[in-house]
Amino acid sequence: MPAHPSVSGRKLTGVAALPLQPPRPAAPDDGWRQWIAENLLRGCTVESMLATMGASGLDPAKCAEAIQQTQRHPAYLAAQRWQQIQRKYESVLANQQRLWELASDYAVVERRASVARDEFIERYVRGCRPLVLTEVARDWPALTRWSPLDLKARFGHLAVEIQAERSADPKFEQNKLAHRRRIGFADFVDQVVAGGSTNDYYLTANNELLQGPDFAPLLDDIGSLPDFCIRADLPRSAWFWFGPAGTTTPLHHDTLMLLHTQVVGRKRWRLVSPLQTPRLYNHDGVFSPIDLDAPDLARYPAFQGVQVLEVVVEPGETVFLPLGWWHQVAALDVSVSLSYTNLAVPNDFTYANPEIRDW
Repeated sequence: MPAHPSVSGRKLTGVAALPLQPPRPAAPDDGWRQWIAENLLRGCTVESMLATMGASGLDPAKCAEAIQQTQRHPAYLAAQRWQQIQRKYESVLANQQRLWELASDYAVVERRASVARDEFIERYVRGCRPLVLTEVARDWPALTRWSPLDLKARFGHLAVEIQAERSADPKFEQNKLAHRRRIGFADFVDQVVAGGSTNDYYLTANNELLQGPDFAPLLDDIGSLPDFCIRADLPRSAWFWFGPAGTTTPLHHDTLMLLHTQVVGRKRWRLVSPLQTPRLYNHDGVFSPIDLDAPDLARYPAFQGVQVLEVVVEPGETVFLPLGWWHQVAALDVSVSLSYTNLAVPNDFTYANPEIRDW
């Protein structure tokens, strides 16, 4: 809601100071007029809008006039036409989603030991289906070697970039640049091991740790990859994650497809179809404000009825995240994992992301 300056009275002096008359209520300014148009397009009632504006000290008659003027304004009438087109797109997605959900196994994330390249591309890449592969890391030295103590012994003398002080910021991921901190890796390992369950600090993919020479030996601990991956591309397309139980990644979608192998600890993945995007209030980049652990349906009513898939990924298991799938991830234990995007299929896509940060 637009901010408006408050009007304060002046203190009168003299022998017979009289109380001031209340100031004349203000008329809606341009900020309020934009607010009116946005809320009309959202389907809010005129009565609810008048109540909000009146509670902010505006003149009810002038508010009603401003609403009527907005409803007649050519720009608003044009916006209503574009809204009809948008709603058609939304209905197309909703109908496709209904067809997906007719499948008896839609709500279950498949678990398979392996899958042939052609089937993987046809069923999971083009078919846009999430998958857990249970045997990708079967011969990885990392699976038996990596642990907090091993990582500390080998790399403790180095410094790393982490995200810190996340718990106090509801938008810690959108504001990730403000949460960057440099810390000795040995100190960070100690913090993770001794700190208990917390979302306050996390070494995430944003550190790009594996792209430098210091931590490159970690890639030597990665064994064979499926034949639908390009092994030579791994050094420039792999990301390392390490943090305590309790770390979370808020609901968002990536702009490409990836595999995510859990090496130490477990993570719970919650997934929502990309066809449900119109119901996820995606106003800011690739993020949704909805918390799948506790969705606020009063604030986000369109989310009612959205089907959420859930799977717990164990050490040694690998998630395939298809294009555009929304996901919210929580570490159930101290966690070390590797994500990689070196698929042997086109994996470079463009999204026209919104940048509306005040809704």
